[in-house]
Amino acid sequence: MENIKGIIFDYGGTIDSRGVHWSEVIWAGYQANAVPVDKSTFRDAYVFAERELARTRHILPHHTFADLLLIKMRIELQWLVDQQHLPADAVERWAKPVADYCYDAARNSIADARPVLDELYSRFPMVLVSNFYGNVEAVLEDFDLRRYFRSIIESAVVGIRKPDPRIFSLGVEALGLPPQQVLVVGDSYKKDIVPAESIGCRVAWLKGKGWTPEEDAQMHPAIISTLSQVLQMVD
Repeated sequence: MENIKGIIFDYGGTIDSRGVHWSEVIWAGYQANAVPVDKSTFRDAYVFAERELARTRHILPHHTFADLLLIKMRIELQWLVDQQHLPADAVERWAKPVADYCYDAARNSIADARPVLDELYSRFPMVLVSNFYGNVEAVLEDFDLRRYFRSIIESAVVGIRKPDPRIFSLGVEALGLPPQQVLVVGDSYKKDIVPAESIGCRVAWLKGKGWTPEEDAQMHPAIISTLSQVLQMVD
């Protein structure tokens, strides 16, 4: 892939979970802690929590990823209690163990990503474009990732969410490059790859287990299975 002069990274699902949708990471945390719900019921709780976080400001700018996960697990588990899928003490029993499992999973994924980020940072200006809850700066600082990115374009701050391509246009503007010279690295076909290509960016799709069978079945010539493959793409 020639003439790449700058890189836009997605965060959640790309840097912190190796391309695997975060619902799958959390589900693994439920299983590791023997939370007695089936996957379909868990997915309902996951959707409820995401919608609750979108409509009510539970997450504040200073919250770290550990804080965010604990808040999210409490919302999910309380919904499962309210729907009578789990006993009344479920939040107390499982919120922190599941949150801790997920935090460790993110930390391990970031450790894998760091050598790639180090190499790319030495060669390219980079911007982060993320759908997040208003605290991505605190999350990045907590994981010592903020230093890699010239600018942070966060949906909760700029008022534009993926898959709206305008959020990627903001990232391109922050790099000061034409889109044809920008590589966008993301884990979602619909939210990263399609909108980035629509404005002329080059793409790398870090494809792991997705949210839907349709996305799992989707193919694209720029699929990668590990972030280290980005280094090969820009050589």
